[in-house]
Amino acid sequence: MSGDDRQSELAREHKERQAKRAAEQGAKTRRNTFIGAGVAVVVVAGGVFAATTLMGKDSPDAAAAMNTPKPSASTSTSPPPTELPSTPPKNPAKVSCTYKRDDSVPNKFVGLPGKKPNLKLKTMTVTTNHGDIVIDVDPNATPCSVNSMSFLAQKGFYENTKCHRLVTPETAGLFLLQCGDPLAKADGENPTDGLGTAGYTFLDEAVGVVPYTRGVVFLTQPDDAEGQNSSQFAISLSDENGQLEPQYSVLGMVRSGLEIIEKVAKEGVLVNKEDIVGDGGSTAPKVPIVIEKVTVK
Repeated sequence: MSGDDRQSELAREHKERQAKRAAEQGAKTRRNTFIGAGVAVVVVAGGVFAATTLMGKDSPDAAAAMNTPKPSASTSTSPPPTELPSTPPKNPAKVSCTYKRDDSVPNKFVGLPGKKPNLKLKTMTVTTNHGDIVIDVDPNATPCSVNSMSFLAQKGFYENTKCHRLVTPETAGLFLLQCGDPLAKADGENPTDGLGTAGYTFLDEAVGVVPYTRGVVFLTQPDDAEGQNSSQFAISLSDENGQLEPQYSVLGMVRSGLEIIEKVAKEGVLVNKEDIVGDGGSTAPKVPIVIEKVTVK
């Protein structure tokens, strides 16, 4: 069976499982606006925000919809964070990571990261066709997340991949860019955009240590899921995103390059009405953002 046939088969099986579960639950299952398909709008603290797909943490399809955040009713008057709060481990030699193979969704598998993370890594640079986005990372706070990114970068996993979702205040009430689906076409037509992963998952880290304000980079996974992190990540472009419910592993803080995304955002988005889960479509940037390579050092 060819790779394309396998991808189509996985997508078809995923949709069939969703339909079955929706019938059993008496309600339509939705995936998140971020990574999945549609936009669910809710009123929170006097404002309208996009909510993401609800996929239970016990769902066998949890990894299939790498997730969009859901707004929280809480608000904060604290100034936005500029770095991750972290403390070096007392015994670095004992820091270990576990990655589990997951072939339940379309993926590009290049192997599993090693168990021992490099705690000296400091910077992740995402080189795009518009310029560099430089992110400060801290493996003392998120050793397994940084280790995963470093491994995928070394394998060339992100090279020539397109950021498949641009969420703007006009389209969903949030403002962020989502990347990391290695199979995404970001053309407003591909029904499986947002399903692709690295073929493995790992546990959450640094959830809730900082709000998802402008410049915060975090990993995405199915809403209400746990331990389903993989290759997809999001870059927050607004302090308003700080009201998102804390359930996503924080990867780092953007040092420079946000203006690249903001410039592209002004050109608008492509709405995909044929998303595989059929709950509203996805929103890829009209001007493609292509990751040429990722470097972690």
